[in-house]
Amino acid sequence: MKLLSLILTGFVAVEHVFILVLEMFLWKTEFGMKVFQLTPETAEITAKLAKNQGLYNGFLAAGLFWALFFIKDQTQKFQTILFFLICVVVAGIYGSATAKFSILFSQGLPALLALVVHYITNKTK
Repeated sequence: MKLLSLILTGFVAVEHVFILVLEMFLWKTEFGMKVFQLTPETAEITAKLAKNQGLYNGFLAAGLFWALFFIKDQTQKFQTILFFLICVVVAGIYGSATAKFSILFSQGLPALLALVVHYITNKTK
């Protein structure tokens, strides 16, 4: 169960690196516009906002990777992973309400699953 918690948390971190790349570097490409259902005009107008949003997704990934690989104290590791996964769940809920409903499933659900498994696995520590 502990390994599953680490794998799911790692998946959420990798997913946010992918989102960073999409938003910061691929936003105006054919692939980026297809993923986000943008016209070239909309992509051009919103590119700076997307880069900023991508940076924040990168911070979420960095926090999760930091906790997974660099925090040695198990209590601090537990709390840090919990914090960042909660942030991702909240971002998924907010994004689904304000941007695109599918964000709830693509971003929120994996984080919620990781959060639940992480909590159950580590709650006794």
